[in-house]
Amino acid sequence: MCGIIGYVGPQGTDVTTILLDGLSKLEYRGYDSAGIAVLTSTGSLELRRHAGKIANLVASVDNGSRPDEGSLGIGHTRWATHGRPNDVNAHPHSDCTGVLTVVHNGIIENYAELRQELAKEGHTFRSETDTEILSHLIERSYFGQAQHDLEQSIRLALQSVIGSYAIAVVSREQPDLLIGARHGGGPLIVGLGENEQYLSSDIPAILKHTRRVLVIEEGEMVALRCAGVSITRIDGTPVQREPLTIDWDAEAAEKGGFPHFALKEIFEQPDAIRRALLGRVRDGQLHLVELEKMQQAGLLDNIQRIVIVACGTSYHAGLIAKYAVEKWARIPVEVITAAEFRYCDPIVGPETLCIAVTQSGETADTLVGIRQAREHGAPVITVTNVVASAITRLSDAVLYLQAGPEICVVATKSFISSVTVLYLLGMWLGQQREKLTAEEIREWLETLERIPVQIQQVLDRAASPEDVIAPLAQRMSRSSSMIFIGRGVGYPTALEGALKLKEISYIHAEGFPAGELKHGSIALLDPDTPLIAVATASHVYEKVVSNIQEVRARDARVIVVATEGDEAIRQHADDVLYVPSTLEVFSPLLASIPLQLFAYHAAVARGCNVDQPRNLAKSVTVE
Repeated sequence: MCGIIGYVGPQGTDVTTILLDGLSKLEYRGYDSAGIAVLTSTGSLELRRHAGKIANLVASVDNGSRPDEGSLGIGHTRWATHGRPNDVNAHPHSDCTGVLTVVHNGIIENYAELRQELAKEGHTFRSETDTEILSHLIERSYFGQAQHDLEQSIRLALQSVIGSYAIAVVSREQPDLLIGARHGGGPLIVGLGENEQYLSSDIPAILKHTRRVLVIEEGEMVALRCAGVSITRIDGTPVQREPLTIDWDAEAAEKGGFPHFALKEIFEQPDAIRRALLGRVRDGQLHLVELEKMQQAGLLDNIQRIVIVACGTSYHAGLIAKYAVEKWARIPVEVITAAEFRYCDPIVGPETLCIAVTQSGETADTLVGIRQAREHGAPVITVTNVVASAITRLSDAVLYLQAGPEICVVATKSFISSVTVLYLLGMWLGQQREKLTAEEIREWLETLERIPVQIQQVLDRAASPEDVIAPLAQRMSRSSSMIFIGRGVGYPTALEGALKLKEISYIHAEGFPAGELKHGSIALLDPDTPLIAVATASHVYEKVVSNIQEVRARDARVIVVATEGDEAIRQHADDVLYVPSTLEVFSPLLASIPLQLFAYHAAVARGCNVDQPRNLAKSVTVE
């Protein structure tokens, strides 16, 4: 949620272009307004803010209000939490004097008391936001106790703050200094250049300028100057850190000829699975070297149960993994949404393995839940896509997805990669617990390694004139509601299909266990409410067919995702979307593909913003 971009460099730089380009790379995070502040070569700190899309801000800047060249600037995409999404509430925000300017991700929980306190001192406020409180708190210390020392001013100001924040601050009086700080509130990444430095919420915003980055951790402050960067704890304690080198390039974060990132990322899924397997599967053997230290430390010796903690799509990946892990490792698995886990007083301890699944590694509820698990002594393994993200520092081991950047807000390839990595973890646990033989693992892995080719077959068919998914989705796009059902691993697959459809097309959709239809939800069915059933080959196939027959008896239109060669299913369905045959446990990897494509084409037919659906953010960094 929200995005920060900052730059400091030599005088005469086109800072505006750098900031606007960076903001455009952060659009996927979700936002409702955007703004920039540029310190020009004449010493003027110029703000430009606009509600709506970044294109509105760009148009405003290009139509005669472009700031002059300068040396310093900050920009922001805002997701409204306090105050309506309008020009006035858009970031950046300044203090009473106009000397200081702030952008902020997160929530200031005690902003009401602070606002009242500052108002009594004579501060005046222009917006409804909690962020503006920060600019006035910094002003109070900057012109008071800190005596124009920007770093010290921020330290003093943050002592009064309760809540989460990732901030960037500039002063009109210091054209060679950009300050960042974070306590929750989402990530901050420093990009290291030659005589110039960058600050951002995510790597794609700065990747065209540098691949050398520093990750700012919880409770740290960073001072960026042309000549270099220094990191301290917020209390002033120095921090030493070596930079990371990003090994993917800017082109990986571009559309590559596809009309939308969503479609590009759907078509990248065969390679995403291959990258998840790379280095972990060799010659029919499983090698998870990331878990060796945990194993050597004995953290997994007495595990009696597993709890998977996740949100949204990652939660569905966890539900699929439950079936596989219990099958292979013969250990009970509970899957809990992170927002519930953190408040349910969970019964966890050293005998409970907690597995966190989060694409961004910054999901607020998951972070808090995992902290609680660690406080109770539970070992933690994290599955994430983002190197050095916040959750990796709370984990005993990290299994990276290696999926590359995912720009579309709606998760596709990160879902497939999460499921794949969780499969590997399940097999590894089965191996360690001596529940699987080497030969059994070899057979499972050989089947898993064939999945990318099979997914490619589905994608090739979808891109051909014989495609049936797009025309079907276009016809169904006029529906106001749809139902998804499945049994076994087909149930979480149905949940994921329903989530994709409602996220991206705004069609109301719900997923149910097929056997639960008759216990209430069958009342929703009528000729205007289509149903999609996941009915791939499985030990519960006949049961699913029986449920489909119940639906047909209510005159609802039935669409079935089925295994190639299953011609008998046609007599029970209006439309069939076929996927190649695989083992039941791996079927979600294949069955998910037509559901993703169906949601995508329905959204396009409805004219929806496919890559940035309304009200959604890629990384949910507030609670």
